[in-house]
Amino acid sequence: MGFFDPVKGFGVTFGTMFKKVTTEQYPEEKKPTAPRYHGRHLLNRHPDGLEKCIGCELCAWACPADAIYVEGADNTEEERYSPGERYGHVYQINYLRCILCGLCIEACPTRALTMTNEYELADDSREDLIFTKDQLLAPLQPGMETPPHPMRLGNTETDYYRLAAEATAPAGLADEVDVEAGEEAVAGAADDGGTTPPSGTGGKEQP
Repeated sequence: MGFFDPVKGFGVTFGTMFKKVTTEQYPEEKKPTAPRYHGRHLLNRHPDGLEKCIGCELCAWACPADAIYVEGADNTEEERYSPGERYGHVYQINYLRCILCGLCIEACPTRALTMTNEYELADDSREDLIFTKDQLLAPLQPGMETPPHPMRLGNTETDYYRLAAEATAPAGLADEVDVEAGEEAVAGAADDGGTTPPSGTGGKEQP
């Protein structure tokens, strides 16, 4: 270490002392976050109100902090919460552990779990920082029906996913989505000996 190295370090300190201090008037004035900011999670719904979560637990498996707990349950014709065979009966996120990395979002196969721009999660109670399904589930919008109820947008979960793909696909790609879906259905029927494969979620079965 040279003789002037400490002087150089103090030079940075003294140079910063004379710069204008940036003071944010939080919480009176809140600055907007980046569009893709990783904030509080949200469990989304289909346009008819059914839940997108199928209880597959992939988000819990992908979480490096072990902050997500999911218990799946089976849908019935009398009590249906999602278009698939299963739904998330219990869903909890422990924000004492969550590092807001977004890996759970990448793992979700149905885009059921997304992250909002809400960042005010501080609390003085450990119990209150464990968010349950009721706190995470998106509110019902106009035109939505409170589950449980039958499927309104199609006869199978495939109809729901195709509808979502068409709604989010860029202009000119909607037809390609339909063609690809049809080709996959034909290929699946051929591999199964000419019968249509049963619908399912592919999620982990609970013991």
